[in-house]
Amino acid sequence: MTIDNPSNEQRFGAAAILSNKHYAAPSVFTPESLLREARRQKGLRSEPVPAICILDPDGDLVDYLAAAGHARPHESWACYHTQLTTFVHKEIEYGIIGRVVGASFAVLVAEELFASGCQLLISITSAGQITPVGQPPYFVLIDRALRDEGTSYHYLPPAPFCALRPELAELLFDTWDTSSVQMHRGASWTTDAPFRETEQMIAECRANGILAVEMEAAALYALAQAKQYAIVCFAHVTNQMAQQGDDFEKGPDQGSQAALQVIDHTARQLHYRV
Repeated sequence: MTIDNPSNEQRFGAAAILSNKHYAAPSVFTPESLLREARRQKGLRSEPVPAICILDPDGDLVDYLAAAGHARPHESWACYHTQLTTFVHKEIEYGIIGRVVGASFAVLVAEELFASGCQLLISITSAGQITPVGQPPYFVLIDRALRDEGTSYHYLPPAPFCALRPELAELLFDTWDTSSVQMHRGASWTTDAPFRETEQMIAECRANGILAVEMEAAALYALAQAKQYAIVCFAHVTNQMAQQGDDFEKGPDQGSQAALQVIDHTARQLHYRV
């Protein structure tokens, strides 16, 4: 079989990623199976992860917790690609995984976390500013994400956006203390190609009120909707895509103290409601 066979091209349509998706069908390969075999190979026990877990794509919070002596490894985490550490903050235990960058990687790890006992997943990712609503750094509670990546189309039929459950968005935002951490609520643009952010696409996003650009939220929200998981995504707007100096600054401790406030508020508002 050759890749330039016209009949093969016709079978997959104009875009293969939109063809032959069977959304109600179960997957042959499951996170439970992968973790089972990883535990067998590594000689690990089967132990649950903390009920609340965090994705930290930049890894700054993971590094901060390790340097402060607050993090310890989860000895039974069987993922082939990542390390799970745990920490306690204000009497709540969390699991956290750093440097999970991009939609497909984030969903792979999220699937494994929920298969291992996670009940609430919080993602806090650095993001570029699209529509200015303040001077970076600040946070955006992502209530919907533009699906300009590939992973979400394996979980949900085509549509422009994936969204956070409205009741969760309202509960989180309406109870937010803006005097401590600057928080906004709005849409993001999830892209697979950060170095293909053209002026035309930025203008289109800005015209549609999108606040920030990041790489994970649309796929995570698609997973959440497809499998009824509790996932909340925040954009930490830290940059203007290096269009001017002093960009990518997160503030004291690389934004770790602010991120912990975001995590603490989210956990206390949602853990017993999801």
